[in-house]
Amino acid sequence: MNHTYPVYTIEAECQDCYKCVRHCPVKAIRVRDGHAAVLPELCVACGKCVEVCPVKAKQVRNDTGRLKRLLAEPAPVYASLAPSWVSEFKNVTPGQLIRALKLLGFAGVSETALGAQLVSAQVAGELDGGKPGLLLSSACPTAVDYIRKYIPRLASNITPVGSPLMAHCRLLRDTFGNDIRVVFVGPCISKKNEADRNPALLNLAITYPELKQLLRENKIEPERLTPEEDDRFIPETAEEGAQYPVEGGMNDTIQFQSRNKRVHYFTLTGLDNLKLALDGLDDIPEDEIIFIETLACPGGCVHGPCTEHDSPGLLERLRVLGKTRYPAAPKRRETAGEIAAAFPEDAVPAPTPGAADVQAALRSIGKTTPEDELNCDGCGYDTCRNFAQALIAGHAEPSMCVSYLKKQAQKKANALLRSMSSGAVIVDKKMQIIECNRNFAKLFGEEILDAFDACPGMAGADLTRIVPFANLFESSLQSGRDIRRDSLKVGKRLFSVNIFNIDPGEVIGGVVFDVTKTELRREQIAARAREVIDRNIATVQEIACRLGEQMADTELLLRSIADDYADDRDLMSDPKDPEQEK
Repeated sequence: MNHTYPVYTIEAECQDCYKCVRHCPVKAIRVRDGHAAVLPELCVACGKCVEVCPVKAKQVRNDTGRLKRLLAEPAPVYASLAPSWVSEFKNVTPGQLIRALKLLGFAGVSETALGAQLVSAQVAGELDGGKPGLLLSSACPTAVDYIRKYIPRLASNITPVGSPLMAHCRLLRDTFGNDIRVVFVGPCISKKNEADRNPALLNLAITYPELKQLLRENKIEPERLTPEEDDRFIPETAEEGAQYPVEGGMNDTIQFQSRNKRVHYFTLTGLDNLKLALDGLDDIPEDEIIFIETLACPGGCVHGPCTEHDSPGLLERLRVLGKTRYPAAPKRRETAGEIAAAFPEDAVPAPTPGAADVQAALRSIGKTTPEDELNCDGCGYDTCRNFAQALIAGHAEPSMCVSYLKKQAQKKANALLRSMSSGAVIVDKKMQIIECNRNFAKLFGEEILDAFDACPGMAGADLTRIVPFANLFESSLQSGRDIRRDSLKVGKRLFSVNIFNIDPGEVIGGVVFDVTKTELRREQIAARAREVIDRNIATVQEIACRLGEQMADTELLLRSIADDYADDRDLMSDPKDPEQEK
């Protein structure tokens, strides 16, 4: 995690989707251990990775803490407000936004568009000189960095004048003194790079989301504020320079002031379009005067990476144009300070790995023939060879290759299928086999086994022609429920069948085992057990019978003895014997 560069990654949040790699126009992303990090030396701060990251792992450096410290210092702090604010704060008047910024602690608010007017005036003067050739605008710092790094041979064609923001900072310091502090507020990430590189002119750059964060923290709602008398842009309100946030806006302001009608004006927005138009450009017609307005964001700054994008792009542009006021005639625009600038080459070294190294890298991801190079863009790189170069440079990992991962997964799945002692099969909703192992084919006869040996896996085979109980698979597909049969009788054979859903209604799997012999042994054991049980039962019954007979004899004997004993007692005790009376 690098918090010093304007764009960084929260590694704990990164989900290894490589979406940032796919969308980064300069591939300034390094993937290590599955996590994507920004490479500052390659990055041009276009913010595309921040916009596309689905889990917000790519973040813009938050400078609100630094701004609070600046505002707490005694030196006055002035805001340079980007003209795209009219699209970002749709229901807020200029006075209300100025009042809100003053409540935060700013001494005053000025429009960056004032600097844009100075830049247009100076470029118009360059074009009026009539020197043939190609001129590229310096207004967008991202576009300038892109040309310096990736089309360095055209760096000398960039107009030798600072960006509108740098020109505005010079104007503010000329007006209010060099001891002031200047903070840019706008939609652009690369303005943070400008602040880091030019601390003597620009102290800090914050984005619209950062400003809104500060307003929330201070419970300030601009649309509810009542402006005061002095809540106006200083030193004056911008005019034609307010059109800069929309594509072609710079060209319009230059043409308004230029007298040279021979100039061909073009506008290129989006780094991909810049590359398409300028990459490989060597020959410019000698007599042509060409000026190209270059902007990194498609459509202009109103579509910057730190804007809300909550309304159609056309409406965002119309809001800007609706706030733009052109003077009745071109004005002499100049500042006492110097706004000239130079933009030397800063070429990114092109990777030059040897052919053997590239081939080795390709082999590491299973690509041994030209046919293996699918160029599918799944890894984020345009071609497999570009990906191989990224592997060599240490910016990528083999696991980023989708086809390689698929093949690895297939190999592992096949190894598991082959090692299973049971028959295994995977079937689609059309009852066609996707994959099966040899033990599955072996269960259903020599003919099926021969078919498997001829075409391992039997992909595309009709399951209903192979398995006599295919109806169970169809039932599982229709119901979405798993099915289990421990002893499914088919003819003289018994099968154990487990059918399970992989993708309900689409793909199911089955594990089949012939349990005929197992069941026969089980029946034999059960028969012997029943025989032993029957014998035990017979013995018990015999014992019980004999015990019953003995009990009956004993009872009869005891009854007989008791009866005899009772008769003897009666004879001995009778008092009415006549012989005894005599």
